[in-house]
Amino acid sequence: MNVRAATSKDAQAICKIWAPQILDTVVTFNSKPYTAEQVAQMIAERPCFLVIEAHDTLLGFASYTQFRGGVGYAHTMEHTIILAPEAAGQGAGRALMKALMDHARAADTHMLVAGVCAENAAGVAFHRALGFEQVAVLPEVGRKFGRWMDLVLMQKRL
Repeated sequence: MNVRAATSKDAQAICKIWAPQILDTVVTFNSKPYTAEQVAQMIAERPCFLVIEAHDTLLGFASYTQFRGGVGYAHTMEHTIILAPEAAGQGAGRALMKALMDHARAADTHMLVAGVCAENAAGVAFHRALGFEQVAVLPEVGRKFGRWMDLVLMQKRL
C-alpha cells in the first residue's frame, strides 16, 4: 500500500468511495454526496489531503482542516478518514492516520480532533486504538435516516 498526497485527478475515485458511505452509513451525518468538483476544491484548499492505494486502486483517503475558524484554533485540526469497505481490516486506515498525524505534527498541529457518530462503534474503537481519547458526547446534534444521533468528540495531543 502506498500513501501519497491527493491530486485533483483523484477526485472521481474519492467520490466513488465516499458516496456510499454518505448515503448508506452513519460514518458521516452528511446525506448528500460530493461532486468531483467539490472534492477537487477540498484537495486544493485543505492543508493535508492524502490517499492510499494498492495496485493502482484507491482504497481510501484522509484529510484535515482547522477545527474552528479564527487564529486561536490555528493549531487544532479536525480530520476525516474514509475507507472503501474492501480496505477495512488491512492496515489502510492505520497507514493513512500515521501519515496524516506525521504531516500534522510537521505543520505544528497541537491537537487532532475526531467527530464520530456514537452509532459508529468501529470508528470510536479505531480512534481509541490510535490513542484518541473521548472528551465529550454531544447528544442529538446530527440527524440522518429520520432520527437524531449523538456525536462523540475524541482528541489526540500530537
